[in-house]
Amino acid sequence: MTRVITFIIITLLSFLSSLSAQNTNRPQEPIAPFNYISENVFFKNTEADNIKLAGTLTLPKNKKNPAVAILISGSGAQDRNSEIKQFNHKPFLVLSDYLTNNGIAVLRFDERGVAESEGDFKTATSFDFASDIDAAIAYLKTRKDINTSKIGLIGHSEGGLVAPIVASKNTEIAFIVMLAGPGVNGREVLESQSWEMGKNAGATEETLQFNKALTSAAYNVLKTETESSKIKSGVRLAINTLKKKLENKNSPYAIYITDAMITQLSAQIASPWLSTFIITEPKDYLKKTTCPVLALNGSKDLQVLPKLNLENIEKALKAAKNKDVTITELESLNHLFQTAKTGRMQEYSQIEETFSPYALKIISDWINERF
Repeated sequence: MTRVITFIIITLLSFLSSLSAQNTNRPQEPIAPFNYISENVFFKNTEADNIKLAGTLTLPKNKKNPAVAILISGSGAQDRNSEIKQFNHKPFLVLSDYLTNNGIAVLRFDERGVAESEGDFKTATSFDFASDIDAAIAYLKTRKDINTSKIGLIGHSEGGLVAPIVASKNTEIAFIVMLAGPGVNGREVLESQSWEMGKNAGATEETLQFNKALTSAAYNVLKTETESSKIKSGVRLAINTLKKKLENKNSPYAIYITDAMITQLSAQIASPWLSTFIITEPKDYLKKTTCPVLALNGSKDLQVLPKLNLENIEKALKAAKNKDVTITELESLNHLFQTAKTGRMQEYSQIEETFSPYALKIISDWINERF
């Protein structure tokens, strides 16, 4: 799931602290014994101090040397199941179970520094996660029970950025599935997310404009600064300048810009992950991606907006002269690909469904039609 980086100070996100797993019934979650082989595996990233990464490889019993998909989770520390503990959902467990039961092998693994995997998650960027995927690919190529010429990537949210980063420099990638992946840079993703979530939560036009001015001032610092301490001081200066302008206009929003808020915001913007995400352009990698691509997004996704991102994904892949591209907006699905009423985060825990069966079938059928 995408990290929610949004700074509406007055009304938006007050609900976050109350989010919890209100509904604990998860009927899609598979229970052992499975109808396939499930093997705990370990592999090393030789490009990252030989950190050991831990995961699970599932193999269909009735298919020899199947195609295999590597699952790439969204932002935030994720284990191999992409478990969202506060919502009591394990999307990658459900996805891998479905795909393996339909003849597709799946490798899913704990992100670096999470669960059984070594490494430092806090300092990692999307490019570090791409390096871990490279290591996963190298490991799969040593296996004798999969088709090593049919290794593909399925990335959710930020994972949908990592996948083309990998594929842009590895022509052996057989396919990519982008699940709510970004088609625009992180700044546009976060600004559109913040606006839409705020609007959906009932924020006023004035509040939304204030939030946009606030985040724009902070993000603009990254146009000229790359070093952490300079980013922090630049953000602090930019936000204090904005506060003075608001005070001169007698704006009621000035009082919400506190020292504590400025400190928190400057630290967030200066973090390696966020500063990299904000300036990274997916099109730079999509334009070099020529393998088959399936890009899906839910119509009720408030975190990675479907129209904005799908259109730009399609545009970049056309520039790559990619001849096998499927772009689909799925009606009534949210960011987690659950069937939803509003798409709001409050719903995530309330919905019993972990992953839409309709979406699961689309993914499985699309891969099997090609491999």
